[in-house]
Amino acid sequence: MKIVYADNNATTRVAPEVVDAMLPYFTEYYGNPSSMHTFGGQVAKALDTARQQVSGLIGSDPAEIVFTSCGTESDNAAIWGILRSNPRKRHIVTTRVEHPAVYNLGKYLAQSGYHVTELGVDSYGMLDLNELTDAVREDTAIVSIMHANNETGVIFPIEEIGHIVKSKGSILHTDAVQAVGKIPMNLSKSTIDLLTLSGHKLHAPKGVGALFVRKGITFTPFIVGGHQEKNRRGGHRERPFDYWSWQGM
Repeated sequence: MKIVYADNNATTRVAPEVVDAMLPYFTEYYGNPSSMHTFGGQVAKALDTARQQVSGLIGSDPAEIVFTSCGTESDNAAIWGILRSNPRKRHIVTTRVEHPAVYNLGKYLAQSGYHVTELGVDSYGMLDLNELTDAVREDTAIVSIMHANNETGVIFPIEEIGHIVKSKGSILHTDAVQAVGKIPMNLSKSTIDLLTLSGHKLHAPKGVGALFVRKGITFTPFIVGGHQEKNRRGGHRERPFDYWSWQGM
């Protein structure tokens, strides 16, 4: 019996072209990209290329891309990074319909002494922007609202949300895992400060993610270790996004 897979919103099959692009970095070019020798340096160059490709997909500067292990890590890194950079601000605004990577983190933060405001949605799954406006306070460290809902498919007006957040002097993070590659983006002209994306939604392997961090945003690393990712995320990664180039993204 032939299996018909119709759950690409959950995850996608790794494309054959992706596998071909990745294989050399498992078997031939396996050097440490942080090494000073040429063998590792060629991997570092591939990482630079990958960063350019991801930035091209979302319209950002390559220096604003931080490679991570998945969307969940990117979400956590964004929120924790801002909270730790602004310890006096103890308030977070999010929604009741976020992915568990954000929603459950909000629950954890609430139990840890932070004040978390969860915005509701109407019968169409849409936010009330007046409620958002009233929710953002002087002590709001970050507003985390998804771009496209993974269950309902509702697309939130993220740029309008961003203008509200900016007018209140806060920072906007959006989980755009379900939006990147489906909705055109140009973050160079956006109100978004931090954006989460994940490779396995776009025919890349699981265990690959990225976080956009706008230049000028004070951001404390979530994973502390080496100097990788411009000191924003410790841990070696080898050419994680170069396989997207086959799609012309």
